[in-house]
Amino acid sequence: MKILDFSLFEKGGPIMWLLLFLSLVGLILFIERTLFLHRSQIRSNEFVSGIKNILRKRRLVEALTVCEETPGPVANVVKAGLLHHEEDESRMRFAIQEAALVEIPAMERRIGSITAIAHVAPILGLLGTVLGLINAFYLIQEEGAYAHAGLLADGVWQALLTTAAGLAVAVPAYLAQHFLYGRVRALANDMEWVGNDIMAFLLKDLHSETAVPEYPSGSSETES
Repeated sequence: MKILDFSLFEKGGPIMWLLLFLSLVGLILFIERTLFLHRSQIRSNEFVSGIKNILRKRRLVEALTVCEETPGPVANVVKAGLLHHEEDESRMRFAIQEAALVEIPAMERRIGSITAIAHVAPILGLLGTVLGLINAFYLIQEEGAYAHAGLLADGVWQALLTTAAGLAVAVPAYLAQHFLYGRVRALANDMEWVGNDIMAFLLKDLHSETAVPEYPSGSSETES
């Protein structure tokens, strides 16, 4: 018996086509989300260091341009901090957190659909199992004393194959969901670190560099 034999697929009945459709949809969603999250991942340390170097040269517009040209949520969080660089800590923190909250739903989009496939696939397999058993018992009732194993084969095949197919679709879907949520958590951690780092730089380091130097006590700004 060959596992990939198409005749086995046909013996599973119409439920097999639904499971095949779900598996294809899940694969497409997984590939799309993986590529999206991969493009969103950048080297946060190098990016923030470059932004800081630009800001030390008093080139705010250039720093904003770099953020706009850099893909991913990390750059958007830094951009939010730069746009509110003249405000106090509470307002700047709120702007950075708001930018992060906007990015998280975009990163999690369609992962819920993969989760739904992982939940629905075993249920469809169970439905196919029940339908197969119903078919087998119906034939037993119809044939009565003349029923034999050959008449029950189709129902038993459908019951077993749909159960196996449902699990075969659900297991990769669960793994895909876990993998994608792991990538989202990693990006969320990057956004949190970058937001705190750029805010500390804007509030302390950058402002201290632009502050007017104080004169020592006992001296005056101009000599009399």
